[in-house]
Amino acid sequence: MDLFSIPTDKNHNWLPQDGTVHYYGKIFALEQANLYLEKLLKEIAWKNDEAIIFGKKIITKRMVAWYGDMPFQYTYSKVTKQALPWTKALKQLKHIAESETGESYNSCLLNLYNDGSEGMAWHSDGEKDLKKNGAIASMSFGAERKFAFKHKETKEVVSLHLEHGSLLVMKDLTQSYWLHRLPPTTKTSKPRVNLTFRTIETQ
Repeated sequence: MDLFSIPTDKNHNWLPQDGTVHYYGKIFALEQANLYLEKLLKEIAWKNDEAIIFGKKIITKRMVAWYGDMPFQYTYSKVTKQALPWTKALKQLKHIAESETGESYNSCLLNLYNDGSEGMAWHSDGEKDLKKNGAIASMSFGAERKFAFKHKETKEVVSLHLEHGSLLVMKDLTQSYWLHRLPPTTKTSKPRVNLTFRTIETQ
């Protein structure tokens, strides 16, 4: 049986408590997902990410980009980024994310993991610029990767695999009670592009 042909229940909450995570599965046909991956790799203004850790600037192999409706400033890991104007492909993907989730977004943080050796440590997206308890729509293109959540108090872990051309949404109390991460893996040497559509609250 082809497990990937079984529809994903987008109404299922993957978290047992204190938050909401819906996984929509693949929302793009393979050819369409491949086309978007190619566009994102070529057209996005990728830069190595920076972070200030214990007073020292760290440059990651993982690359990032920040886009939005306005030149929003967004600060995390003590580094501030200014949003670039949407590309045509990003506007299309934002519209698709909004149509699928019933939410609205005004910005997108993109991550490029060049291969399986690159990942993301445990963290939550609780920056003060973000809408409190707002939805974050995460689109994945490229290598399928494991994605994990860990409850901040109980330490319970929930894991799932994010497929090429898939959509996941985190909302409600998720960022307050859960950490998430993308663990490194030796199972793939292919790149993965992740788009996280968010809402920045302007004063």
